[in-house]
Amino acid sequence: MRTRALGQTGLVVSELALGTWGISGEAYGAVPEAERDRIIDRALELGITVFETADVYGRGAVETSLGQRISGRPDVYVITKVGTVRPPATPGDGLAPVSKRFDPAYLREAVQRSQERLQRSKIDVVLLHHPTASTVSRGEAAQVMKELKLSGTIGAWGVCAGDGYVARAALGHGAEVIELAYNAFFSRELHELGDEITRSRVGVLARSVLSYGLLAGHLAVGHDFEPHDHRAGRWTQPEFETRLRQLDALRPLVNGPVLTMRAAALRFVLSNEMITSAVLGPRTVEQLEQLVREAGNEPPYLTTDALALLSAGLTRQGVLT
Repeated sequence: MRTRALGQTGLVVSELALGTWGISGEAYGAVPEAERDRIIDRALELGITVFETADVYGRGAVETSLGQRISGRPDVYVITKVGTVRPPATPGDGLAPVSKRFDPAYLREAVQRSQERLQRSKIDVVLLHHPTASTVSRGEAAQVMKELKLSGTIGAWGVCAGDGYVARAALGHGAEVIELAYNAFFSRELHELGDEITRSRVGVLARSVLSYGLLAGHLAVGHDFEPHDHRAGRWTQPEFETRLRQLDALRPLVNGPVLTMRAAALRFVLSNEMITSAVLGPRTVEQLEQLVREAGNEPPYLTTDALALLSAGLTRQGVLT
């Protein structure tokens, strides 16, 4: 497992990170607790040293699992997110709607609860969880994060950004880590921020690297998503069918060491030197092992010719990356 520096945080982390939204049971359906623990354990065995989570995942259950599985491992780093609020569970409520809170009192309380669940007196990185650009621009939340860093409660802070406006506002307030959606179908925002990222030497986490499984190439027209799968409402049927056709841009990359479309999509992300870690979202041990195996061991993850071929193919397919 290769490593990369997480900006100027002083952390050197694996270039593959285990994201935990998928194993929380809130994204694609229930995942047994035993399987969640097996995935975390296997990620450690495979050399993954950075785990991306949030205090709201499983209403804290995922942080608790991580705290138990990585206890006593100073060589393993946790990046958690705060600011999203979900009401207490009640029988039959399913997933209650979330709200946002970034006021100082709440942020301090949320970080303290995460410390307890993660069993860490100092959390390596804490990100504001999808704030608006106006929330970040006010500076109040950023100031709290800076104070928590100064006190030794957290090692670094940043923002999980829903768009480039939020990321730019966070960079303006000194964020040390930015998490953005980045994949073969959606790369424009990261590229537009490229100069600022390079200048600030911020660490970058790439999420949605397979575009919620779309880029793996396993879905087909007419696929029926279960109601508890967030993708059921993510795309209209025409949008979904268009995206499936646009996958033709990736198919020519599958040859030689690039064994699958999933591999091509992941290697596209790893080919970008601005990225510190690609956040994986497996829901089974087998999926995790496939992703790690197919990511490749060293650059070039995709050749210059392959990247040019992909760019041309995306243009032909009308993909505005």
